[in-house]
Formats: sequence, C-alpha cells, structure tokens
Amino acid sequence: MLPEDFLKRLKEQHYINAESLSASFDDPSPVTIRINRSKWNSDPEGSEPVPWCKDAFYLKERPSFTLDPLFHGGAYYPQEASSLFLEEVFRQVSGSMKNLRVLDLCGAPGGKATHLSSLINANGLLVANEVIRARAAVLAENITKWGYPNVLVTQSDPTAFAGLPGFFDIILADAPCSGEGMFRDHSAIREWSVGNAILCSERQKRILMDVWPALREDGILIYSTCTFNPDENEKNIRWLLRQKNAETVRIDISDHQGITEIDYEGISGYGFYPGKIRGEGFFISVARKKEETCRGATGSTDKRRLFPTDAELKTAQEWSEFPEESLVRINDDIISIPLNYSDYTSLSRKLKIVKPGTKIFSVKGKDYIPSHELALSVRSRLNVFNTLNVGIEQASQFLRRENFTAGSVPYGWIMVRYNGVNLGFVKNVGTRINNYYPVEWRIKLRAIDNTADKIIKWKENSRYL
Repeated sequence: MLPEDFLKRLKEQHYINAESLSASFDDPSPVTIRINRSKWNSDPEGSEPVPWCKDAFYLKERPSFTLDPLFHGGAYYPQEASSLFLEEVFRQVSGSMKNLRVLDLCGAPGGKATHLSSLINANGLLVANEVIRARAAVLAENITKWGYPNVLVTQSDPTAFAGLPGFFDIILADAPCSGEGMFRDHSAIREWSVGNAILCSERQKRILMDVWPALREDGILIYSTCTFNPDENEKNIRWLLRQKNAETVRIDISDHQGITEIDYEGISGYGFYPGKIRGEGFFISVARKKEETCRGATGSTDKRRLFPTDAELKTAQEWSEFPEESLVRINDDIISIPLNYSDYTSLSRKLKIVKPGTKIFSVKGKDYIPSHELALSVRSRLNVFNTLNVGIEQASQFLRRENFTAGSVPYGWIMVRYNGVNLGFVKNVGTRINNYYPVEWRIKLRAIDNTADKIIKWKENSRYL
C-alpha cells in the first residue's frame, strides 16, 4: 500500500534498508512517555527505558491517556521515542551555556517544548511558538499542564522573529514535513504525494531563512523532521549552509545503537529508521551560526507597566514561590513572567503572546481567584490551600467539570489532588461545591467501570503511592 514514488526514491537512499523499513510499517507503533520528575517520582510497571532520554519509558501497551488524571495533572507526557533524542542533542550542544534563551519555533502540540522546558535551567527562557491559532491553544494547554515557569507561548509567523536579531542562543525548528516517518498511520500514507513533499521542502527553506536572523553569533540551530526525504532533510541543511555562514555540528552517537549518521557533502545528520530503532521515522541535524549578528536593543522599561499592589504581592508570594521581580499585573491578572520586563516588552512588540508566563490569580473586586495555572505549576506552594485527595472516580468527575460532590470539606478554595498530584481548584460556597476546571479543557470521554485497568500501572517506589 506504500506509494510507488516513495518506494522508488527510498531504494536510492543507500543509507536506508528499504526492505526492512517498508516491512516495519506493519508493526504497531511503540508507546512512550516522558515523566515530569518535578511532579512524579515513579516508573511505569513493566516498562523499558528509552536509551537517549533519562526520564522516558517504553510501555507494554497503550493506556487511555484521556482517562488518566496523572496525564491531566502534568505528571507525564506521551511522546514519540525517536524525537526524544532531542535531549541527547541538547545536552551535547548546550555544554556549559547558562541562562539560555531557546526558541521552539513550531512548538505544537508541545512534546518538544515541554521537554526543552525541563532541560534548560531555572534561569533560562523558552519561547514556544505556533503559528496556527488552534494549535497554539493546545500548545499553551500542554505547557500549563507541565507546570514549568520558564516558558512564554507565542502565536507568530516565523517572519516575525527576524525583528529580534541575535536574541536566541538555541533555536529548534521542528519543521512541518511530508510525514513519511509516520507511515504506520494509514492517514499519513493517504496524505503523501510527491507534490506535497516538494511544497514542504520549499516551506522549510523559507522557515529557516525567516528565523535565521534571530539566532546569535555562535548560536545553535537544531533542525528536525519526521520524514525520510533527503530534500526535506540533509539537502535543506546543505542549502542553508550555502546561503549563510554556518557549520554543521556532529553529535556523538557511540552510546546508541541503531541511529544512522548521514554524511551528505559534509553535512552531518542523524536518521531514525523503524526496523533499526524502536521508534518512528525521524531526522535531526545541527548547525552553528558563524556570521556576526548584532543583537537588537531591548525595550526600555515601560512606564505603563502595572505593578501588583502590596496586598497582591503578598498573596502571590504566599501562594507561590515566584520571585517578586517576576510579578506583573496584566489587566486583572497577577502573572509571573519568565524574563525581565524590558525583554518582555521587546518580545510583545514583535510577537503575539498568548501565554505570558504563569497566571497566579485574577483580581475580581476584593476577591482573588486562584488560577488553574497556579494549581499545576511546580512553583505552587504546597499546603497553602485546603486539599481534597480523590480517587479515580472523583478525579474523572472533576476533569469532566461535572457538579462536584464530596463529604465534609472546609469552606473556600480547595486544591483537588490525585495521588499527590494537583488537578485544580474547587470552591465550597456552602450550598454547593463549584468546579473550577477550565471549561475548554474538560474531557468528554465518559469514565467506565474498569477505568483503573485502562491507565498506567506504576512501580511501588513512588513518594506518593
């Protein structure tokens, strides 16, 4: 059922075993998750580690992520195994760099963005971008669930980043592609065509040229796709290096069997081919910018900046561990932004910011309404609010945003927790308990009697279980 034009080209790629690769598409896709160690400290039962990502595991079978409260609380993220090699690449190219400014240009749905937020240090900044509005909303949701404070989410075309010359130390361009690496999914086969692959290659070139000015001198570009097409992979990097003053960067893969190093006219790329590795198809390559880039001036402190009041600052610091200098008031929201305000104003003039940081609470008259972002943040202070520890049935009820019932609980704001992981807020107003799970996130899949059999089983070494 594979396209004839695809098979013909595949046989011309001497570094690919076309027969083995084609046969592998009949095998089921491996199921992999990456654990958020800031929230969860147990490994899945019967799992095997992904060799190039320390907190990732292959599962024996696919659970129902939708029904699992730990997924919604950001304890883990389902992510394809080959793409997790980003961790090894990032570790090798970032070296001793500190306070990194990183851009994930094509960030939705959020796998690589949440991964990068865990890899950069607490003083680093990740700008996670997605040009399509609906996908940017999904990206912001997954960033919120993961709970790291060092991320700003934007919805901008790659051309907008040219207005931030030299701003970033590392840029990840996980470019939209023809999707050949996902051919275990029949829909990916149906959508493939020679013409679409050509369009993807040209679009990728435009993306690379558009974002290139935003990378500082000696900065690192990480380029990846989920296709095998050399026109979208190594040939695009060769094309970029002919246009710009840059050099390819080799990655040491000696500790990892099955990864194929591609050497094309001096370009180093790395291919992941089903049948040789336990994952989907993937390509990644790294380039270092050598041309001089003068970083643009950052914005001066905006005199219109609204500072929180003393009472608002006190509450923010009682409820969270964010530093005072990160706190700003935007409209009626008290937010911790992940960069200094001068740089924030610079970015806000060039980019459409859809998630400026972590919203701690909203001001409504004399009341402070704690944010769902606060509930899921790793900087939320423990035991500030009364807590309600729930089982799978009540957790499912909460995530469907149904009328919430509980036994004797205190008045006021209550943090709902499942196995020690925050899920969000409810409020006991006396006559009822209001469910504050975000309306747009509520799950629609109904819980079933054997829900517990459909979610991940964990080893008994958890600090929570």
